[in-house]
Amino acid sequence: MQNVSYSSLVSTTGLKGAFTNITDIINTLLPFIFYGAGIAVLIYLIIGGLQMMLSQGDPKAMESAKGKITGALVGFVIIFISYWLVLIIGKLLGISNFGAIFK
Repeated sequence: MQNVSYSSLVSTTGLKGAFTNITDIINTLLPFIFYGAGIAVLIYLIIGGLQMMLSQGDPKAMESAKGKITGALVGFVIIFISYWLVLIIGKLLGISNFGAIFK
């Protein structure tokens, strides 16, 4: 196996200067984190709904399905609040790039 240094990897992939500080990393990853969380909420809602439909009146299966749906809805509220908190904190601190992250 061949040893590859970071500097040679950066120069061959054209990523030189792409992530110069933590702000660039956060600006790059934040939209993906929010999109991934939104997709996870949707999947949990679908799984919970299917589990509820297929429970056939079994109380344990019904409670498990209700728990998944409740968890997904709580997750959605957390994602929604955190999205707005990120934008508000960006405005309060004068960071104009935070608003452009989600566009």
